[in-house]
Amino acid sequence: MIYTEKDKEEIIASLTWWAEHQPLVRVAILTSSLAIPNAPVDVFSDYDVILVLSDIHPFFENRTWLEDFGRVLVVYRDPLEPQDGFLKSGYVTQYENGLKIDFTLWPVEIMKKVVADAHLPAEFDAGYRVLLDKDHMTDELKPPSFRAYIPIPPAEAEYQEVIEVFFLEATYVAKYLWRDDMVAAKYIMDNFMKQEHLRPMLEWHLEIDHKWTVKPGPYGRQLKRWLRSDLWTELENTYTGAGLVENWEALFKTIALMRKAAAEVGGCLGFPYPHDMDRHTVAYLLKVKNQAN
Repeated sequence: MIYTEKDKEEIIASLTWWAEHQPLVRVAILTSSLAIPNAPVDVFSDYDVILVLSDIHPFFENRTWLEDFGRVLVVYRDPLEPQDGFLKSGYVTQYENGLKIDFTLWPVEIMKKVVADAHLPAEFDAGYRVLLDKDHMTDELKPPSFRAYIPIPPAEAEYQEVIEVFFLEATYVAKYLWRDDMVAAKYIMDNFMKQEHLRPMLEWHLEIDHKWTVKPGPYGRQLKRWLRSDLWTELENTYTGAGLVENWEALFKTIALMRKAAAEVGGCLGFPYPHDMDRHTVAYLLKVKNQAN
């Protein structure tokens, strides 16, 4: 689907017009990628909108106002939660026409505290755009640096822990594969091993290559764009179907990729790679695999 800057601005204009005509809405702020100049966006990009309200309860208790932007397909409502001593909430809203708006509901007191604080919260420092301010509440809001959510170099202890826990999770995968418990094995391998431990290592790797300037995004969304091509190809090859043999192969491919990426990251940062732990753990995994045959 073709998505243009005009499409984005028309949606933003409609959100602003709507907010202007809601007496309880005092400020409307757009955050995330759609508020960042030249950020890559498309037709499926979320509109993350903070509504600063003189009273959040009517918007929390009656959600019919969500229909002002189209027919709601599905929605999730956050509970009322405290922040800085005041209650906030929000709606993650998917519309039938493809529009997705994530509304955050703040009382004015939270907005005032954000303005008064010495540092912007990460959500704002990543980029924001004030759509409406009826009371000049944001006049003193600090400008964003656009550097929030860029990873920073790990300490050696963090680097070592990521590798150690990665190999610990590998022993669980081997155990579940031995039991032919594929759901559990794939959950540990694709979620814990890859998302929680391999992905940070790959992100540190790409940050080294790009001088710590890249926002990789959640879930590894930008890895294909920024990761070195050979590492990306090896990562793709770790994903497979439900066969027992192919998942054993995927486990050892995942380990090989971690070994390669982590050794390079450690070499650049001056951290030793734990070769002995790697070697002994792989030997143990092979024993488990051979018992399964």
